[in-house]
Amino acid sequence: MALEDGTFFPGVSFGARGTRGGEVVFNTSMTGYQEILTDPSYYGQIVTMTYPQIGNYGVNGSDFESAGPHVFGFVVRECAMKSSNYRATSDLDDFLAEHNIIGIAGIDTRALTKKLRIDGAMRGVITTEILEPQACIAAAREVSSMTGADLVRHVAPSKSFSWTEGIDSEFPVGRTATTTSHKIVAVDCGMKRQILRQLVDIGCSVTVVPPTFSPTEVLDLKPDGVFVSNGPGDPAAVTSGIELIRGICGKIPLFGICLGHQLTALALGAESFKLKFGHRGANQPVKNLATGRVEITSQNNGFAIARDSLDKIGALCTHVNLNDDTLEGFVHKDMPILAVQYHPEASPGPHDASYLFDCFKKMMETGRSPSAEEMSKAQQSLERQYLVANNLA
Repeated sequence: MALEDGTFFPGVSFGARGTRGGEVVFNTSMTGYQEILTDPSYYGQIVTMTYPQIGNYGVNGSDFESAGPHVFGFVVRECAMKSSNYRATSDLDDFLAEHNIIGIAGIDTRALTKKLRIDGAMRGVITTEILEPQACIAAAREVSSMTGADLVRHVAPSKSFSWTEGIDSEFPVGRTATTTSHKIVAVDCGMKRQILRQLVDIGCSVTVVPPTFSPTEVLDLKPDGVFVSNGPGDPAAVTSGIELIRGICGKIPLFGICLGHQLTALALGAESFKLKFGHRGANQPVKNLATGRVEITSQNNGFAIARDSLDKIGALCTHVNLNDDTLEGFVHKDMPILAVQYHPEASPGPHDASYLFDCFKKMMETGRSPSAEEMSKAQQSLERQYLVANNLA
């Protein structure tokens, strides 16, 4: 493995063979590697896991966040070549080989992570073909930059479809919705399946559409609300999504997550910027300014919205990242808009932020952004339901 700054890491290959380049990033999750591999937001990136042993519980058919892996490469300290879990249907090595994803093990992932933290995410390559260090480094410098890259077009669907599958878990969130009460249009910029399951779980019928839909096409479906999903790349480059959101803002309740949060803010006139090394992990602390509580969140983003640009768009900051004080969520003062940078669907990750889906449902009923009191009530209510559903009350 080589980085654009001239750093070179020899290691042991697993998965597929060949050469692949991308932006090298790190994820601090201890579990959830299958969800990470299949999250479309990682398209164009080589992911380094900071937890030292990956693959010990194998891969199964239920934890896919999309049809297959989207990462461009996978870096671990140790790859477990045998899985030990009753749900496993494949080993990680075989899974990556099947989907043509190159992995490298046996390198000092701590040193690599420290380098990325100090110097920032950078371009790199993993190769089983180019064995001369300077040639590998030269290949890394040829990789395209993430800044200015519209990668959504590679992972978004080409046509609309319906989604009906809800949450099926041994530890359910605990909602009691049994009927369909709202119709949602979900704009898929590279959406994780668990988000769709959460929308069904709050009692919604869901129609998924590509971000190339026009505002008129979305409104003609007569939804009660619009959801805008996560996805890869530079949000400022996703002009079709920005124009779509700009055309429906104020006309219908809108909820955005991750890239959807960024696109919504840009459509309103805010500004985005690239983070030095991004937020990626299932353990990111976020303070909810409305309730005063700290939520442990799942995140995957390399860009953020400038907090000081919210005032000019009439928005109010609701959540901040306690590691670097960046914006993690906002509501609009005059329009029914709620957006968060992190992933409240919690797969992988805790259930701390799942109440935001209930806030979206409330927003569709009231026609306005949720208040601090409504956020607090939604959070407390879902906590009680979770305890009851899992016999913990």
